This record gives sequence, C-alpha cells and structure tokens, in this order.
Amino acid sequence: MPHVFARSLSGIILFFIFSICALPGWTQNSSSEQVRVPPPAPLHRVEPPNPVLSGEELERRGDLLRSEKAYLDSLDYYRAALTKGGNPGILYNKMGITELQMQRFKDALKDFQRSVKSDKDYADAYNNIGVIYYLQKKYGKAIKNYGIALKLREDSASFHSNLGSAYFSKKKFDKATEEYTRALQLDPEIFDRTSLTGVAAQMSSPEDRAHYDYVVAKMYARLGVADRSLLYLRKAMEEGYKDINDVYKDAEFATLRKDPRFIELMAAKPPAIPE
Repeated sequence: MPHVFARSLSGIILFFIFSICALPGWTQNSSSEQVRVPPPAPLHRVEPPNPVLSGEELERRGDLLRSEKAYLDSLDYYRAALTKGGNPGILYNKMGITELQMQRFKDALKDFQRSVKSDKDYADAYNNIGVIYYLQKKYGKAIKNYGIALKLREDSASFHSNLGSAYFSKKKFDKATEEYTRALQLDPEIFDRTSLTGVAAQMSSPEDRAHYDYVVAKMYARLGVADRSLLYLRKAMEEGYKDINDVYKDAEFATLRKDPRFIELMAAKPPAIPE
C-alpha cells in the first residue's frame, strides 16, 4: 500500500467499498430492481486561468488548487502552464498525480508516461508509473518501473519501499525484505508514515497482512530497533500470524529474545483480532 510518491504525493492509495443495498443515493422501483443515482461530477470552483499569468504563476496556482482538492481547476492551470512554456516533465507528472487523486487511473498513467517521454531521467514519474501498475495488480510492470526509478535515484527510501511492496505482492519475500530494509536504512520513520496507505492496506487477506507485519518486525529487529520490532510482532499476532513461533529460531530476533518485553509479549500471546 505503498508511501507511495517521492515529490508531491506520498503514499496515496484509496479504496471505496460500496454496500449497494445500504448506500445513500439508491432507490427502488416498483419491481424492486436497484437503481443507482450517480454522484454529481466534480465541479470547477474558480475562474479559468488568466492568460496574463506566467507559466510559473500558473503552476503555483495549480499546486495550491490541488492542495485544496480543487482537482479540475488544478488540471486547468497545469495545462495552461504547459502552453506558457512550463517544464513538461514536471507538469505532466503533477497532472498525473492530480488524476490519480481523482481515481482516473488511465488518465494518470498517460500523463506519467508523457512525463518520462519529456524527461527520460525523471525518477519521480517512473515511480508513479509503478504505482499505477501496482494498483492495477500488474506487479511485474510495477517492479520494472520502480527499478528504473531506483537506477536514477538509488537513495530514495520511498522507491525502495514501493519496490518492496511489489515484490511482497508477488510473494518474493526475500527480495521484499531486502528493499524494505534498504528503505528503513534511508528513512527509519518510513513505515510509521505509510502504515495506513502502504502495502498492508492492500492485503487481500488477514494472513497476508500478518505476514507483512512479521516481515517488518524482523527488519526492525535486524536493525536493532527493539520498540518497533515488538510493535510489529504484536500486530502480526493480532492478525493471527500462523508461524509466529519462527520468532524463536529466526536469527534476526536473537538479541530481541533476551529483552524482557519480548518474553512478556510472547507469554501474553495477544489474541487475534477478528475481521
């Protein structure tokens, strides 16, 4: 689920689950067939871009509008900035991010691709292409684009975390652990900031989420961060991780096993929280 963008967007991965019978906005006709009243389309909130503004001014205004969630207006200003000679790589990337926030994934992908076509060395846009493919569960393509982004900027914690998420979804756990560990080395706080929108938020089953928490606990233990390792061990147990006893044999936990807090946690055996 993953901290998902390096520049303007970190970690935006949203899911909407509709309960058809209970959703406000649904009505029934006389034969009891469900008829959905569609939500209103997004509205423009401000006046169209002023043609006297410079490209930089238009881009800044687009950024402000996007921060205010006035997405359609933001897109108008970014497009206007393009016509005034704005940087196409950056602007197409910002347009893609805006469309992603609107859940217009096809449009977002096209603009991210336009971004890298304009600037073949723009790491952020390759990362964002990877995010789109990840959301579409096209993990191989996601891995390819995250890899390109990392060749251009190896020291990005979010790129490594995103790549780890893609490997995890393909059940390549060793490679996922390598990337997550590198992300933690670059940014020890990365999982705290992305826990609600990263890979864990996308897991299709409690078993997968539990496994993810155990992997993160193992990484923190390897790095000697006992508090966070214990936190994720507790999460794994609450998610019902079936192989929790591996904690007694996995080398990464050798030091943690001597910690009284570890002994207390394992003795307490927090019960799994039902879905």
